[in-house]
Amino acid sequence: MTSPVILLTGASRGIGLSVAHFLLSTTPTARLILAARSTTSLSALHEQYPDRTSFITADFSLSGEGKKVVQYALDTYGRLDALCVVHGVLDPVKRLEDAVGEEWGRAVQIGLVAVVEMVQAAIPELRKTKGRAVFVSSGAAVTPYLAWGAYGAMKAALNHLAMTLAAEEPEIRSISVRPGVIDTQMQDEIREKHGEAMREVHERFLELKAQGKLLRPEQPGNVIARLALSMDKELSGKFLSWNSPELAAYQDK
Repeated sequence: MTSPVILLTGASRGIGLSVAHFLLSTTPTARLILAARSTTSLSALHEQYPDRTSFITADFSLSGEGKKVVQYALDTYGRLDALCVVHGVLDPVKRLEDAVGEEWGRAVQIGLVAVVEMVQAAIPELRKTKGRAVFVSSGAAVTPYLAWGAYGAMKAALNHLAMTLAAEEPEIRSISVRPGVIDTQMQDEIREKHGEAMREVHERFLELKAQGKLLRPEQPGNVIARLALSMDKELSGKFLSWNSPELAAYQDK
């Protein structure tokens, strides 16, 4: 692969930003379309790599944004080799007895519908390039956390989307990655805003921070970046933790 074109969502911070830095610093031929709701940090990346990056503001709570970013990638570079979906939203953090339909609807739009739009728009190009789709999931997809019903449901749906894409499109390799508990803004919000809703499990997240046990974004981020560049066929359709033995070839040595 001489000049892979990768569309990366959620690129402005956390895991997404670490994926962008890894790809740009280690793969001189890679060209990135960077999509996020806030583009302040993306413009800084573009200034550093003007010939290899382009960025677009995307609010995935709006219908049609998924298709928009794929079309932008194609208009900019004329091809697409990988789709790397990192964006997501934790809210609403509420127990089911307090659930509000409109809040769940927004979570579904951001975490699933917009991703389906992207996948649908990207399929014809990824078929041509025998490309890849990497979805950032969560342990919450398979383990319940108090008040995380919406988030966990969306990540579980994302896992199934990766499986469905692998089954329907054998020329496109897809994977859903569990990134672990990472020192990002999401963890800041959990500690500072959601103690009452999460109650019993909130203490666990406070302890992880206090004991220095949160992962650095680049630990799972580097694995995700390598999967966007190249993915073994036998991984397609799987949901794996970033540090799984099955991903040993993609982990830092």
